[in-house]
Amino acid sequence: MGISQYDPAARGRPAWNAGRQVGAKRALKVRQIWAIWFFLDREGRMRDRALFDLAIDSKLRGCDLVKLKIGTLVTGHDIRARAMVIQQKTGRPVQFEITTDARTSLLAWLERRGGSVEDFAFPSRADPNDHLSTRQYARLVDEWVTAIGLRKEEYGTHSLRRTKASLIYKATGNLRAVQILLGHTKIENTVRYLGVDVEDALELAEHTEV
Repeated sequence: MGISQYDPAARGRPAWNAGRQVGAKRALKVRQIWAIWFFLDREGRMRDRALFDLAIDSKLRGCDLVKLKIGTLVTGHDIRARAMVIQQKTGRPVQFEITTDARTSLLAWLERRGGSVEDFAFPSRADPNDHLSTRQYARLVDEWVTAIGLRKEEYGTHSLRRTKASLIYKATGNLRAVQILLGHTKIENTVRYLGVDVEDALELAEHTEV
């Protein structure tokens, strides 16, 4: 059998995922969320605390999160309780809640950040008129998880997207609700995303009496 010219091994180079853990990243547990809060507050990282809180609440992909503008998050002098964005991947709108703690951290950050409703909530340090890059966001997530003793190979930006969705599913078993919150077009995608398996289904059935 021959070797494709596009096979990295044919040129003596390792594959892109050589030595890396591939597959779905783990969702954070509640105690890990608290640990990251404690770390960010202790270090005085106001922007990162607001970004982390919003990532958990919004359940957005990184590409959508970093592009949020101030006007999407505020109404008058207050932070909205709910917001909506058009997803880059699907072109479909998705709504999300902003809880009290997240509104508090966002308000503190935006008061320091300043700017107008047309500005990005989390600007790039290289270009204040541009938004934080998805690569920089991924680096920040690596910092947060390693600061509390987690392996960055097992966690990433999708961990933050999955966290609240996983907690909602475990509390309710309502896949349809989670599908809507994540903005998935098909419920099969939600099943795969959450890692729902036969054991989960049986456990839910056992706790449901007719």
